Amino acid sequence: MIKIVRTNSEDPHFIVLVKKLDIYLAEKDGEEHGFYSQYNKLDSIKYVLVAYNNNKAIGCGAIKEYDPNTMEIKRMYTSEENREKGIGSKILQELEKWAYELSFKKCILETGKRQIEAIEFYKKNGYRIIPNYGQYYKMENSMCFCKEFAESTN
Repeated sequence: MIKIVRTNSEDPHFIVLVKKLDIYLAEKDGEEHGFYSQYNKLDSIKYVLVAYNNNKAIGCGAIKEYDPNTMEIKRMYTSEENREKGIGSKILQELEKWAYELSFKKCILETGKRQIEAIEFYKKNGYRIIPNYGQYYKMENSMCFCKEFAESTN
C-alpha cells in the first residue's frame, strides 16, 4: 500500500531520492545540468512529500512559494521500478492539495524538453503549457506548465 507523508527538505529519505533524481537529470540535461541544478537547492524548500511502499521510500515531490498566489512544483521523482503505477500522480495531487490548503491559487513548474515522459505526465494531470517564466525565460530546453485550482480542490 502506498503511503504519502508530509515532511521537509531535511528528511533523509527525500535527500536520497533527490540524489537519484539528480543523477537521472544530469544524463538528460547534459551540459545544461549545471544551470538547472542551481535552482534545485533543498534549503529553500519547506513543503516535501515522500511516498512509501511497504516502508520503502519510492517517490517524492515538493512545493516552493514562487509568489503570493503561486507554488512551484519541484523535485518530482519516482524510482524507476515504480514508474507507470500512478504514484507520481498521487504525489502531484497531494502537492496540489497542500498548496491549496496554504491558500495558493495555482502551481507552476518547469521540465526539460528532453524529458518526454515528464511532459506527458504533466499534461495528463491537467497542466497546460505556458511561456517560460523566471530563470527559465530564455532557456531553449525548458518547458513550463501551470495548473490553476478550482474553488473546490480537495
